[in-house]
Amino acid sequence: MKLQFSIFVLAVIFIIGPIMYENATAQVSSGDSPFERKFGDVKYLDAFFGTTDEKLEVNPGDKNVPFTIVMANVGTQDITGIKGQLSLPFGFSPTAGSGSLIEADFDSTALAGEVFKLTFFVDISDQAEIKQYPASAMIDYSRLRESGARNTFFDFNFKVTGDSIINMRALEPFLTSLKKNHVVIEISNDGTAPISGVGIQLQNTQETISSTSQSVTNVENVVILDSDWDVGQIDPGKSKYLEFDVYVPGTLSAQTLRAPMEITYFNAHGEQLTISRIVDFYVKGLIDTTIYDVGIIDLSGKPTVIGEIINEGNEDALFGFVTLEPLGNSNIKKSTQYIDEIEIDSPVPFNIPIEFEGEPKYGEHEIRITLRYKDSLRDEIFETYDTTVLIPDVTENTQQSGFDLTEYSQYIILGVIAIIGGVSFSQIKKRKKASGKTS
Repeated sequence: MKLQFSIFVLAVIFIIGPIMYENATAQVSSGDSPFERKFGDVKYLDAFFGTTDEKLEVNPGDKNVPFTIVMANVGTQDITGIKGQLSLPFGFSPTAGSGSLIEADFDSTALAGEVFKLTFFVDISDQAEIKQYPASAMIDYSRLRESGARNTFFDFNFKVTGDSIINMRALEPFLTSLKKNHVVIEISNDGTAPISGVGIQLQNTQETISSTSQSVTNVENVVILDSDWDVGQIDPGKSKYLEFDVYVPGTLSAQTLRAPMEITYFNAHGEQLTISRIVDFYVKGLIDTTIYDVGIIDLSGKPTVIGEIINEGNEDALFGFVTLEPLGNSNIKKSTQYIDEIEIDSPVPFNIPIEFEGEPKYGEHEIRITLRYKDSLRDEIFETYDTTVLIPDVTENTQQSGFDLTEYSQYIILGVIAIIGGVSFSQIKKRKKASGKTS
């Protein structure tokens, strides 16, 4: 009996044991393992808008845009006859027209271990958004020295990036020669994608960004202390500013100063790019006027404000006017004199007769002299000079001068009479002598 039971147990072990082992190992088989890897000949690497040579920033509404998928032949054999079909979400359509497949071919053989790319062409709807989207692709290919076709499928994500448009301009595009100018330059991102890591460098040689033998810049002739700026990130529709001082010599007056800028930044694909922009300035001449020697003289019995203006710049001031106006309690009437051009290094005098509002008031008066002129750009410029003048009482001088004139006139008349009498007496005497000789 015991022998029969032992034989039964051994039989059960030999029959049921393999079944239990198979069930146990099935729980961690390759089909259920979380570490499963399916090996194939084609492996997906990247997908982006652009060509095989360059990634492109795109916007909703762009048409006939290249879309490239990067893959690798990870098999042990070369593959050929590579064709791809692209499945994109709503908002993207084939450039070939509605209802067409989004297809691309790879004309060459992909060697084992080689990276290859397929480029499709798609239209982006105006309703698409700047964000990340899911997509799928099917790749058909054949192994060399093997009949039949194989295919592989993979899912991936891609992004409508928006684009970055970088512009630069000077907030004040005019510089003045012979002086230090404070310059503010605006760098703006007029696109729809952010840019980051923005660095700017002023290029100061004649050969910079020049594709011809002709110079594109004369910035090497000015004095600029700063030439490099770290700007950082600029979001879409935003701006940042560069500030620096520049001294312009007089030889550049009436010329255009071209300042080439090299801009380095990271675009929406995370690629570092370098572009060039030129900021233009127009150099004006310097008009440096001074009003001096303002005083009062008596001109033809009327008090007159006089003075002089000198221009110590390197450009003539045009259409000059001098205006006299009262300050404080002064009752001087406002009046203006036209003095025309104010040439450099040549004093220009002015004289404005004083008129009063109401009864004349003599003594001290606070006045303002305003010089108005235009520069070469026809911009109007004003310069003021405040001072106090003493206006004498000219009526007393007139009365005094009238009394003296009457007194002096009497002496003059008497002198004239005496001269006439003397001449008459000498003539009579000559006649008498002449008559005496004749007799």
